[in-house]
Amino acid sequence: MGAVESDRMSRVRAVAARELRAYFNSPIAYVFLTVFAGSALFTFFNAGSFFSRGVADLRGLFGPLPLLMILLVPALTMRLWAEEQKQGTLEVLLTLPVRDHQLVAGKFLASWTLLASGLALTLALPFSVALIGKLDWGPVIGGYIGALLLGAAYLAVGQFVSATTENQILAFILALVVCLAFYGVGTEAFSGLFDDRTAAALRGIGTGSRFQSVARGVIDLRDLVYYASVTLFFLAACVMAVRARRWT
Repeated sequence: MGAVESDRMSRVRAVAARELRAYFNSPIAYVFLTVFAGSALFTFFNAGSFFSRGVADLRGLFGPLPLLMILLVPALTMRLWAEEQKQGTLEVLLTLPVRDHQLVAGKFLASWTLLASGLALTLALPFSVALIGKLDWGPVIGGYIGALLLGAAYLAVGQFVSATTENQILAFILALVVCLAFYGVGTEAFSGLFDDRTAAALRGIGTGSRFQSVARGVIDLRDLVYYASVTLFFLAACVMAVRARRWT
């Protein structure tokens, strides 16, 4: 059983390594990392008004992060399957001795690794802030955990959308719209239009409102289950979409 499991994981890692090479053999990875880090720094120092507030925290980084991810994550996922279909390499990929769920898991792992690399580029911020003032590390750790969970959910959405079309631009737009919808339903501007019970349910669905809870340093099991459920649901949907492509 152990040898079988090891073989399965090696196949997932092989797919992930293939996708990471594809990212770094093109400008995508470098552009994404540069834009992600640059945007995070800009929102922290400018939109977050760090110096004018005079408070040692990372609110300026984590506050705009859900919207920043909505704009940037679809750029990572739009090519995952759409490019394979457009270039005609999907048929070759599907003939490899790799199961559909292993292909999906490998592609997801590669994109999640690249996203984590983007977040790692911002790690200098909390250490710099800690030198200036007394930093509460609870919200910082929670913010990074929440960012990884939020990113995983958005990546799963984007990969599913990419598996349903061969047009990368369409895949980008649709993923952006779906992620924005998941974020928007939990905002006060939208949920405030309904009664308290409905508003609470909408905030429970919203990815942004869940992220705010984790980013405060409060690691609630319900938030972890929520993000895991959204991620696994869309990854499973992606497996079904790939399987449908196999038989068409």
